[in-house]
Amino acid sequence: MLHIMSYLQSFIYKIFTILLFAVLLSGCSARKKLTYFRDLTAADADSINMAYHSNHESKIMPGDMLTIIVTGVDPEVVAPFNLPVVSYANPSTTQLATTLNMQAYLVDTQGEIIFPVIGKIKLGGLTKSEAIQKITDLLKPYLSDPIITINFLNYKISVMGEVARPGQYTINNERVTILDALALAGDMTPYGKRNTVLVARENNGKMEFQRINLNSSDVFTSPYYFLQQNDVVYVEPNNVRAVSSQNLSLYLSMVTTLASLATVIVSVVSLNKK
Repeated sequence: MLHIMSYLQSFIYKIFTILLFAVLLSGCSARKKLTYFRDLTAADADSINMAYHSNHESKIMPGDMLTIIVTGVDPEVVAPFNLPVVSYANPSTTQLATTLNMQAYLVDTQGEIIFPVIGKIKLGGLTKSEAIQKITDLLKPYLSDPIITINFLNYKISVMGEVARPGQYTINNERVTILDALALAGDMTPYGKRNTVLVARENNGKMEFQRINLNSSDVFTSPYYFLQQNDVVYVEPNNVRAVSSQNLSLYLSMVTTLASLATVIVSVVSLNKK
């Protein structure tokens, strides 16, 4: 009987030791996988700064809503080349105050807009700077030194998967990175795969897919580091998600149960000896 008691105590001790070692090992491994840019060094700073400060501009795509404002020395001369400002009253109030809204241009499926006086202009695939230059050239026969301002109204990105707040986000700043997108979504959860973050993008009517490794500093020089409007960022769940804190509690509960059972057996054996 003493041999059985000794065996049970040894068995419980081994099980507890193995579980404790597994928890510590998984914690170290998980911490390593959760670290962004693990290989980043001071020597990488110059190349990263060159890429980050590059003149990135989003391209105009079908479905974009744009405001295009033409200004000049004489407001009356440029007025025909601007969409009229629409005013409307709030129906939920009796006040006479109205809200002024600038009308927008919708880029159609052919990448074109209908511009006052000029007619159809193809802007799809152009950056804002290129679109401004194109409209400026088209207005030269009518205006002297026009100033063109273009802004996106529906610049949105979607963040899905293992993030704290998945959803669609409207971006006021058209220079947005994948890190900005993840920050808006509350960062990745501990269960997100940081080495295979997927970016889905529509380019010239075709879908493109690229996986980015956020554990590596190479992300800063990736053409997908800066996002385009309507990009979708998807964070896959990792294999560790199955071993969640609930499962860990279950394992500890099992060890506690086995220890209690061993204690009961030892007590019964001791009583029988008496």
